[in-house]
Amino acid sequence: MRFQLGKSCTSIGANYEESQAGSSKADFTNKVKIALREARETNYWLRVLKELNENSDESLEMLIKESQELKNILGAIVVKSNNN
Repeated sequence: MRFQLGKSCTSIGANYEESQAGSSKADFTNKVKIALREARETNYWLRVLKELNENSDESLEMLIKESQELKNILGAIVVKSNNN
């Protein structure tokens, strides 16, 4: 799980960074959609870790909240770019 979490969370930033150099609006939107999928996967793995953790972990709660915020931001970018 740690390996999958590491892959998905680093992919968010990499794909968003790649979107900034998109060759077209469609390319930009596609890269942001990939970043959004990776953010969703990251959020999933963090929630799984939370359920497996027997103790309350504030840092894990903070990461889950932050990953949800990233999902919301990326989702809004996708919606806005599809509407223009």
